[in-house]
Amino acid sequence: MTKTHWMRFGLISALATLVLCVVRAQTPATGMVQRIPIPNSDFPISLGVWVPAGSDTLYLSGSIAPQSNTTGLNDSTRSYGTDTEAQTVAVLEQIAKSLDAQKLSLGNVVMMHAYLVGDPSKGDKMDFSGFMAGYTRFFGSKDQPNKPARTTVQVAALAAPGALVEIEVIAVRPH
Repeated sequence: MTKTHWMRFGLISALATLVLCVVRAQTPATGMVQRIPIPNSDFPISLGVWVPAGSDTLYLSGSIAPQSNTTGLNDSTRSYGTDTEAQTVAVLEQIAKSLDAQKLSLGNVVMMHAYLVGDPSKGDKMDFSGFMAGYTRFFGSKDQPNKPARTTVQVAALAAPGALVEIEVIAVRPH
């Protein structure tokens, strides 16, 4: 090999090493879930979540609040809870039970998708503040500080008339 080939080989090797170092610096430590906070924000969600390779992943289907009042209110919002906050709390309690059955907790949730229907009592707009009032009882608190990455959207309807909230989660168990 000529001197030029050796110089190119050295440059390519140096660049490859630099790329490897950058990739390793951005990858979480083995076995640890790392939650990336939103810069300059105390909002109770994460910007993103690193999940280490080899973790067990559980995808929970969307859940709505169980019917709490079935006397003649089948298609009524009141049959699932009085409002968005009450329904959010009921859904998250149900999700916590499902996770517990798998030996996980809400602290293991890394991603959440929340679907809110417009509340008829609020001009058919989603009640985001009601959702957040229920959500913050379970995430980003002193008792459970872990915050998932999350998407919250308003949808036209859910499969169960009267349901205002449906939530699906992804939870992980690192090894």
